[in-house]
Amino acid sequence: MKFKSSVVRIGQIGLVFLGVTVLGGCTALEVGLGLRMRLDKVPVTAVSATLSPDPGLAPGKSARLIVTAATSDAKQLVTVGAGHGNVLFDSFTIAATTVTVSKKGVVSLTADPRVSEGASPHIHIVVVGHPDVTADLDIAIRYDVAFLANFLGKPGFKGADGFDGLAGSRGTDGSTDPNNQSAGGQGGDGTSGGDGSNGDPGQPGEAVHVWMTLKADDRPLLQVRAVSKTRTQLFLIDPNGGSLTINASGGAGGAGGSGGRGGRGGSGGNGFPPGFSGQDGRNGFDGLAGPDGAAGNLVVSVDSQAQAYLDKLQLINKSGGGTKGPKPEIRIEPVAPLW
Repeated sequence: MKFKSSVVRIGQIGLVFLGVTVLGGCTALEVGLGLRMRLDKVPVTAVSATLSPDPGLAPGKSARLIVTAATSDAKQLVTVGAGHGNVLFDSFTIAATTVTVSKKGVVSLTADPRVSEGASPHIHIVVVGHPDVTADLDIAIRYDVAFLANFLGKPGFKGADGFDGLAGSRGTDGSTDPNNQSAGGQGGDGTSGGDGSNGDPGQPGEAVHVWMTLKADDRPLLQVRAVSKTRTQLFLIDPNGGSLTINASGGAGGAGGSGGRGGRGGSGGNGFPPGFSGQDGRNGFDGLAGPDGAAGNLVVSVDSQAQAYLDKLQLINKSGGGTKGPKPEIRIEPVAPLW
């Protein structure tokens, strides 16, 4: 918890806190100031819930829960976060099936479509202190969204910067006494800055094999499996509005480190004549950028029944510098149900 002196004004009353205004939020203090509230001692008569920004949820996506409580004195009290109210989420006990709900009201659905396919996600809400006041929320599962699968190469690390050179020492003073003149000493030369090191190479994009088939039903859906050496991802896509982008681009090479600045030459000493200043050190050379990672290879096996929906796949494989990679290989061949 961090603290900072400040003045907090609530309405027309100025409350001065010396060293106790909390940066980043402190629930107890916010409740004490009336900035946040709980409902256990409030006369709540009804409660309702919605999702924001959309009432439906797609695999791998999340939304914000908004809970509104109605009171016996006709007030509408709304939760913090997406609801822009001041009711804390610990005012409720929340039970969920298929989805998960965080302490801050974030509702998430796992990315694996096998978990949610055919399920009916449901949230049951009970107001703390009012066990008879409840709400239920059914969540529709959506497959008509833009899905994304990244099989990207990691970018290279930036090279280390060179050290700055050291300043030269000041020349020793001579004498300007008319009866005993002597020259000032020459300032020392500054040392050269260190060279920056080269950036690390970007990693290549992964080689990915994609299988796509049609799940024939009252509502046709595309089953897709994308596999690389590191992982497998599954998708269920409604071709009426849904799509999938698979990106196997390489990572950009790391930038070269900056060369260090040369040290300033030391000033000449006082005297007659004064000493010359030393020469400035040479600036270090910048390091070279690392080579870009190569584009990954993409192979797509498509069942003939799903061939008409190939435009629902967007395939991207570029080098880390943006150069187009090998053309994806499309194979029309039997693809059995993927799960």
